[in-house]
Amino acid sequence: MDQIGDNNDDRNRLDEIALKEAIIGLDYREKNILKLCFFRGKTQVEVAQKIGISQAQVSRLEKGALRKIKKAL
Repeated sequence: MDQIGDNNDDRNRLDEIALKEAIIGLDYREKNILKLCFFRGKTQVEVAQKIGISQAQVSRLEKGALRKIKKAL
């Protein structure tokens, strides 16, 4: 069994690499917004207050960043 490759593991690694490359392509503000929302658990209102923009701007930037990531994948 240890000589048979696990295609699922390879695919997961490739997906992870593709995701990292897609995130690298984002600008600093987009990365920061995604980090605060998804990894720090901040609401859009909290993110907006922290970086000094409106909640609507955070929403648009978040959606745009996620669209860029999806397109890259």
